[in-house]
Amino acid sequence: MRLLVVEDEERLASALRRGLQAEGFAVDVALDGADGLEMARHGEYDAMILDVMLPRLSGYRVVRQLRAEQKWLPVLMLSAKDGEYDQADGLDCGADDYLTKPFSYVVLLARLRALLRRGTPQRPAVLRHGDVELDPALRKVTVDGSEVALTAREFALLEYLIRRPGEVVSKTELLDHVWDAALETAENAVEVYVGYLRRKIGRERLETVRGAGYRLAAAGADGA
Repeated sequence: MRLLVVEDEERLASALRRGLQAEGFAVDVALDGADGLEMARHGEYDAMILDVMLPRLSGYRVVRQLRAEQKWLPVLMLSAKDGEYDQADGLDCGADDYLTKPFSYVVLLARLRALLRRGTPQRPAVLRHGDVELDPALRKVTVDGSEVALTAREFALLEYLIRRPGEVVSKTELLDHVWDAALETAENAVEVYVGYLRRKIGRERLETVRGAGYRLAAAGADGA
């Protein structure tokens, strides 16, 4: 299997190359983000190990660009930035895993093997349902090409529904996944936020299935 390592610390890049080659991998190395992006675009790689802090293009920008181009190469992101929001940013922008420096080489190999076992499923960076588009990384929603401002709860509600196209989602399921499970929240909170969301994306786009729950309707369908 062929790997791409994008790392600007030359000693670390060389160490990773030697170690991975000893494990039987073919390894190419790029020392900055722009070269790494071009190699990922045009090379036949099974996975990429990508540093965050890179010259010319950051690792975040590299993986966002690859996902925007519908390229689903598995990405293991490396970074000295170990804050929880840093890790969340890396995963939200399209990385498949995130490992903080300094790291255990044994753990890196295990995570890399896990990525390779999963393969490269087709997964869009931007979620779409009819004329509704939701970008989880940018926290952005557009309806018929126009951006719509949603609160965090409205965004989470729409994201949960749009990830289940055609499915009827019950109030209980929405409470379990969109609201904090540690809080006691009444089911009418779901009705309230469904109402808020309908006003922003269009009533006809979110329908009630009586006695069952909610689902995103096809464009032009009548909501209830």
